[in-house]
Amino acid sequence: MKKALVCGSGGFIGGHLVNRLKKEGYWVRGVDLKENEYGNNNADEFIIGDLRNIDVVKQVVTEDLDEVYQLAADMGGAGFVFTGDNDSDIMHNSALCNLNVLEEVKNKGVKKVFYSSSACMYPEYNQMDPENPKCSEDSAYPAAPDSEYGWEKLFSERLYLTYHRNHGIEVRVARFHNIFGPQGTWDGGREKAPAALCRKVAETEDNGYIEVWGDGKQTRSFLLVDECVEGIRRLMESDFIGPVNIGSEEMISINDYAKMIIDISGKDISIKNIEGPTGVAGRNSDNALIREKLDWEPSMSLRESTEITFKWISKQLKSRNLVN
Repeated sequence: MKKALVCGSGGFIGGHLVNRLKKEGYWVRGVDLKENEYGNNNADEFIIGDLRNIDVVKQVVTEDLDEVYQLAADMGGAGFVFTGDNDSDIMHNSALCNLNVLEEVKNKGVKKVFYSSSACMYPEYNQMDPENPKCSEDSAYPAAPDSEYGWEKLFSERLYLTYHRNHGIEVRVARFHNIFGPQGTWDGGREKAPAALCRKVAETEDNGYIEVWGDGKQTRSFLLVDECVEGIRRLMESDFIGPVNIGSEEMISINDYAKMIIDISGKDISIKNIEGPTGVAGRNSDNALIREKLDWEPSMSLRESTEITFKWISKQLKSRNLVN
């Protein structure tokens, strides 16, 4: 039986990854600052601990592990990342987690480690045209991310690659593109666009309106969490180090995406564009490399993925008596 550690297993993607590893027969240890708020805690052993604390890292990274998955990070949606108010926490907390985990992986002789980077590390200058953003893996340099979150991700990518070169650790690096789905954060200020828009539509009655930040012409692609986890596992089982994009190539404007969610809801709702943090003008996954290296790419349509997510968020609102 293989043994794995999932750092950030109390979070959204981490909780789904634990479930996948358990289905594959792994023994799994999870660690996070908190338990998963939706009870998605199926690890064989779950430790509440802060990976910024080296003593916690020494406790959870053990010699008997076959794999470590490092997903723990201080992160959120545009309202958290792009205001500038959280920049020092984002850089300090996430970088310290990665520094501690990698050093202990080296010290304990763990052979393989996965790192979850982000499309936010791509240069802002390649994402100014909402109709034609460039996010191929080889476009990362000259570096110019649009946020400190992106800069930290870029630093940590290089950190993992140095441990591969200098210490022989098998690293795998993936750049996530807007992962969403059930059991993701959908309120409180750290939620990302799909969850925020689904929540707004679900709690708005007919003939009302929802607010969308910016002019709504900014473009993105979004990927269901189940497909993200599939990509993680395929990358870990491959001989490819990365970095590689894990995302969808189905690009859509934010206004058009809001209209899709409204259509899914069956409601008569309008859109009001307001000022707010938006990030780059355009971003879309380029899947040429993942097709070449893994002979695979995500395939679920955005509408199908959003229907699943909208249904789940509507259920959460009803369970809290926030909607009828």
